[in-house]
Amino acid sequence: MFSGEKQTIQRMQPLLQRVLICDPSPHSARYLNELMRDISRAQVWIAPTNERAIRQAGICEPQIIFVEYKSEAVNGLAFTRELRRSTLGCRQAPVIMVTSEATAVAILGARDAGVHEFLRKPFSLKDLLRRLEAVTLRSRDWVEGVGYVGPDRRRFNSGDYSGPLKRGADNPESPDHGKLQQALKILRAATAAIERDPQQAVRAILAQAQIIEKVGQATADLPLHTAATKLYRHVQWSQGGATPTTEQLTPFVIPLLEYLKEEPAGQKAA
Repeated sequence: MFSGEKQTIQRMQPLLQRVLICDPSPHSARYLNELMRDISRAQVWIAPTNERAIRQAGICEPQIIFVEYKSEAVNGLAFTRELRRSTLGCRQAPVIMVTSEATAVAILGARDAGVHEFLRKPFSLKDLLRRLEAVTLRSRDWVEGVGYVGPDRRRFNSGDYSGPLKRGADNPESPDHGKLQQALKILRAATAAIERDPQQAVRAILAQAQIIEKVGQATADLPLHTAATKLYRHVQWSQGGATPTTEQLTPFVIPLLEYLKEEPAGQKAA
């Protein structure tokens, strides 16, 4: 192993002490277990089903999770979606999906479920280290939406996609502009979903209000910052009672949505 790799492993080790492997195959799980113990001397828990993995995640609070894509006992997409929408402390932990089925459908499915990285079987130690480095040392922004919860999909590193960027926010006027526009789109969707999915909608609204507050502060936009603060406080205070309705949220959301720039026809919203 080269000295550069040793240094990288040393930097990653504190973030790889608790590992959960969701895989019904004893052979595959054992192989990954041995590699992780060699890399970081990690404590490793193995679960052969989605149900066991979710329960174990609540107990051991893993720092990183490996999950099989699909089998009779494990559905990695369903597991990841459940984890992301749960109340577990590890709901934002990096998830690496492992499979021999590295098709475009599988990769896109993993990305949209909230997976961080995609690892194709058979894989080498070098392949594994690249994925671990990506999730520990090159972290991505977290997206707390309603339709999607997980790492920012615009930089999904599957190793298989090298096409052009296609979203309007991929080339924003500035980083703050891109963050603001994405947060406003999520805020609009979450407000509309408050009755349908109240828990996740509230979580999404609070997260976007905080992002917008920071953008307002960074850009010295006092009205934007103030409006975001008012929204956050209104929703946070309401948590002691009933979930706010769309009608109750609207007066606080409208001043913010005035900053939303609609994308040209044919481009997807965030």
